[in-house]
Amino acid sequence: MPDLSIDTELARTILTGFIKTEITRSGFSRTVLGLSGGIDSALACYLAAEALGPENVLAIRMPYKTSSKDSLEHAQLIIDDLGVQSLTTPITDMVDPLIERFPDMENRRKGNIMARQRMIILFDQSEAFKGLVLGTGNKTEILLGYSTLYGDSACAINPIGDLYKTQVRELSRAVGVPQALLDKAPSADLWIGQTDEQELGFTYEEADRLLYLLIDQRYKPEECVEAGFAANFVKAVIQRVRKNQFKRVLPPIAKLSNRTMGYDFLYLRDWGT
Repeated sequence: MPDLSIDTELARTILTGFIKTEITRSGFSRTVLGLSGGIDSALACYLAAEALGPENVLAIRMPYKTSSKDSLEHAQLIIDDLGVQSLTTPITDMVDPLIERFPDMENRRKGNIMARQRMIILFDQSEAFKGLVLGTGNKTEILLGYSTLYGDSACAINPIGDLYKTQVRELSRAVGVPQALLDKAPSADLWIGQTDEQELGFTYEEADRLLYLLIDQRYKPEECVEAGFAANFVKAVIQRVRKNQFKRVLPPIAKLSNRTMGYDFLYLRDWGT
């Protein structure tokens, strides 16, 4: 099986440098992020505080009425440990009027509404705090499409989006994320008892090993089966990666000119930067 271990000191240096460079070259010196009490946002917060200084980081807790008490407490552990600025903005009164209009609404729709309301708060505070919104989605979630478009996937920059979930855990241990967050089951905390792995139908560790072969090593599906993965698992993961491509790109623009955004006009250097 593939080894996904990383050089944590090198990764830490690269990612803190990335945060500082991308934020300052956009004319900012501050950042805003949603702090859920989970390991991904915790790691992003540690990296941001190291890159910019804790006084330049605003961590926002946005609980819903069914949110776990542990989530708030674990987020507070990070705030207290780092000394970052913080804000708690409950979302129950914001999302319930819409949810109540549709009595037959199932949990996925409710969760998407919560995620998008949190995005609204983050980008509002981005303006108030004068800081760019920092993304907290990892590579596993992005590839599997396990996020809400224009919800938790919305950000200005993302320092941990090229780390698989198991690598997030490894780097989190290295930067000093509290053990309570390292030990807890991954959860978007959108409804009582919800966990990521239960919803996905497989563990992050299993997915990471397979995705590493498929994406990073360019294995063919049959080669993954030969490597020891169940054929139905390989098929399910590939289908998720394919069908969620639309979440990983900006909306496609119909091409009419010889320099179209997203096709020919791609980088800052195209405009002399």
